[in-house]
Amino acid sequence: MTAPSSSKPALRIRKAAVLGAGVMGAQIAAHLTNANVETVLFDLPAKEGPKSGIALKAIENLRKLSPAPLADSTRAAAIIPANYDDDLEHLKDVDLVIEAIAERMDWKLDLYKKIAPYVSKTAVLASNTSGLSINNLAEALPEEMRHRFTGVHFFNPPRYMHLVELIPTKLTNRDVLEGLEAFLTTTVGKGVVYAKDTPNFIGNRIGVFSMLATMYHTEQFKLGFDTVDALTGPAVGRPKSATYRTADVVGLDTMAHVIKTMADTLANDPWHEYFKAPAWLSGLIEQGALGQKTGAGFYRKAGKDIVVLDVAKRDYRPSEQKASDEVSAILAIKDPAEKFGKLRASSDPQAQFLWATFRDLFHYTAYHLADIADTARDVDFAIRWGYGWKLGPFETWQAAGWQQVAGWIAEDIAAGKAMSKAPLPAWVTDGRTGVHSKEGSWSAASSAYKPRSKHPVYQRQLFPDPILGEKFDQGTTVWENDGVRLWTLGDDGVGIISFKTKMNTVNDQVLDGVQHAIGVAEEKLKAVVIWQTGEPFSAGADLKGALGLLQAGKIDDFAKMVANFQRTSMRVKHSLVPVVSAVRGLALGGGCEFQMHSARTVAALESYIGLVEAGVGLLPAGGGLHELAIRAAQANPADPFEALKKVFETVAMAKVSASALEAKQLGLLRDSDVVVFNAYELLYIAKQVALSLAESGYRPPLYDRNIPVAGDVGTATFKASLANLQAGYFASEHDVAIATRIADTLCGGQIERGSLVDEEWLLDLERKHFVELAQTEKTQARIAHTMTTGKPLRN
Repeated sequence: MTAPSSSKPALRIRKAAVLGAGVMGAQIAAHLTNANVETVLFDLPAKEGPKSGIALKAIENLRKLSPAPLADSTRAAAIIPANYDDDLEHLKDVDLVIEAIAERMDWKLDLYKKIAPYVSKTAVLASNTSGLSINNLAEALPEEMRHRFTGVHFFNPPRYMHLVELIPTKLTNRDVLEGLEAFLTTTVGKGVVYAKDTPNFIGNRIGVFSMLATMYHTEQFKLGFDTVDALTGPAVGRPKSATYRTADVVGLDTMAHVIKTMADTLANDPWHEYFKAPAWLSGLIEQGALGQKTGAGFYRKAGKDIVVLDVAKRDYRPSEQKASDEVSAILAIKDPAEKFGKLRASSDPQAQFLWATFRDLFHYTAYHLADIADTARDVDFAIRWGYGWKLGPFETWQAAGWQQVAGWIAEDIAAGKAMSKAPLPAWVTDGRTGVHSKEGSWSAASSAYKPRSKHPVYQRQLFPDPILGEKFDQGTTVWENDGVRLWTLGDDGVGIISFKTKMNTVNDQVLDGVQHAIGVAEEKLKAVVIWQTGEPFSAGADLKGALGLLQAGKIDDFAKMVANFQRTSMRVKHSLVPVVSAVRGLALGGGCEFQMHSARTVAALESYIGLVEAGVGLLPAGGGLHELAIRAAQANPADPFEALKKVFETVAMAKVSASALEAKQLGLLRDSDVVVFNAYELLYIAKQVALSLAESGYRPPLYDRNIPVAGDVGTATFKASLANLQAGYFASEHDVAIATRIADTLCGGQIERGSLVDEEWLLDLERKHFVELAQTEKTQARIAHTMTTGKPLRN
C-alpha cells in the first residue's frame, strides 16, 4: 500500500493563535494543543491583575469543564495566554489564526484591522463565526490577506464534535482551502464539510430549523417537553439529549440569539414567520432560567429528581419522558417505509407530531439544498457530525422510500398542513429513488450527482463514514473461525484480525482464533493489525461464559481458560511478524491486555483504555500485570517499585483513561505508541506502522528470564496504604483483598526485594490469584451484578 501523495506541499502549521478566550475559543485552543499544535490564546487586556488575566482564567477553567476539552489535563500549561495590547507580536510567527470572538460584525471587523499589520504573509486567517457572512468579514482585511481568509466553523464541544464547516469567500485561494482541509482532517481529526456563505451555513441552518419545527409542533399537538424528548431522542436515531435537553445544554439565550439571527438575515425564507422564539422560551429567558448554566430551563433538578416545565401550570412537574404504546410500537418497526407510513396514518397525536416534524424538515432541506450546500451528502454529514444524528435528513427520507414520502409531502402542502406553501423543487419528484447513488450525491445547484472528494487526505480513510447505501471493499478472507476473521485489504502483505463477537468480547473461539491467525500470518504475511470493523476495540473477557464455569464448579476448566488467555497474549507478544493493535473506543480488560502485548499500539484519540477487572472482583490475568511488572523493571532495574506506584493505583482502582493521551499518563500505553486524531485514518496508519516494523527487520522481544521485582517489601508498602483507605471507609474489605493480590502479583510475590524471576513466574502468580479470587462468593456476586445491571457492585 503506497502512501497518498499530493503534488502540492502540505499546509505546515507549527503554531496557531486563537482570538477570543470564550467558551468556543478556549476549547478550540485546547483541542489544537491536544494535537501538539503550539497555541496562543488571546483576549482583551484585563482591567485588574495580570494583563492576560482573561486568557489565563479561561485556560485554568479548561481543567474543570466536563466533558473535558483537554485530552490530558497537563496540557493546559502549554497554552500561551495573551492580550491584544501587549502580545500582538506573537502573530508574526503564527501559521494559523482562528478568530472566535462574540457574534458581532462590528467587533470582528475592528479586531481584523487591529491584527492585520502583525499577521505573517503566509498565515491562514479564519473566522469561527456560526452564521455571519464570511465575504462581508473579508472586506475588513487588507487586499493581500483576503485570499488566505476563510470561515472555519467548529461545533461545540470542539474536541468531540466531528464536524467542521469550511466556508470559502469568493477570493479564498484553493490551495489554502485544500491545505486547511488536510490539516483539519488528519491533525485535528475532523470531518470537513464545505458550506456556502449563507446565514448559519449548513449545520445550524438545518439543525436549528429542525428544533424550530419541533417547538412549533409541540404547541400544535399540545405535547409536554418531556414527551417530545422521548420522541425525538434515541427512538429516532438522535442523541439522548433530544430537543429540549439539548436547548438547556446549549443555553436558552444562545438558542434565542441563533433564532433571531435567522429572523434578521433570512427575510425572504418562505418559513420566515416561524423564525421566532415561542412565548414560553422568551418567558424562561426573562426569568433568568437559561438552562443548564443557571440550573433551570425546560428542566431543573429537584433533589435527586428531574422536573420539567408544564406550560399550562406555569410550574415544574415530575418528568415522565415516555412515548405512547402505539408510537413505541411504530418506532420499533425495522422497515423505514412501513414505519413512516404508519406514523402518517396514525391518529395518535404523538405519531402525527413525528410525521409533521419529519415532513417539514424534509421539505425545508430539499427547498434550500441548492442555496446552502454543494451536495446532499454535505447536508447529511453536517447534521450527523454536528448534531449526532445516526442518519441525516436526506438519508432518512431516502430510506423511507423517496417518491412515496415526496408524494405525501406534496399532498400535505396542497392541503395546507405543511408549515410552508413553498413547492417542492422539481428535481424531488422527477422519478428518482433518492439523492445518494453509486454515482455520488445529488447537487441541486449543478443538477448532477457528484462523487466524494478526490483530495489525497481521504485516501487515508480505508473505511470512511458511509453515506446511505455506500459499500466499501471488505477485503479477502485468509482464514476464519467462529471468533475471528483474518483478512487482507490490498496486496501489501498486512493481515487484519477482526473479532466476530458482540462488543468484540473475548471467548475461547477468539483466543484460539487469534493464536491460529498469528500462525497463519507467520507463514504467509509480513505483519498483522488487530482492528475491529466498528467500536469498541474490545469490552474484555466474556463474563457470562466465565461465570457459568464457576457456578458449575468447573474450576479446572476455568483455570484452563485463564491459561489460554495468557497464552494468547504471549503469542501476540512473541509473534515472528509484528502485531499492531489499532484501538478506538473501549479497550477494557482483556482488550487492554492484547494491545499491551502488541509490538505497537496505534490508538484513536477517543480511546478509553483500562484494566477494569478489580471492578468485578478480579485482577487482570491475560498477562496484563506480568507486562506491567516487566515494564517497571525495564524502567528502573534498581528499584522497580517506583514505576509500580502509578500503575498499581491505575489497576487497583480500575481506572479507565479518558483519552489515548491519558492512557499514556496512566501507563497503559507506551511512549512509543501512536495516537491518531481521526478514527477513520486508524487502519491506514496502523498498517503503515506494521509495515515499517516489518521492513525494519522486526524481531519479537526475547523471553525475559531476569526480571528484578519489588518483592515482599513492595507488597507490604502497598498494603500499608490500603489499610489507610479501609480505615477511612474508602475501600471495603473485599476491595482490599483484591488490591493486595494485585500488589503481590506486580511485586513478584512473597520473595526478597530485588530477586530475579522469569515471565512464567509472574504469569503463574497472576493466574493463581485470579482463580482463587474467582472462587470467592463476593467476587461471583460482583460478576453477576455487573452482568445484570451493567454497573459495579461494592461489597
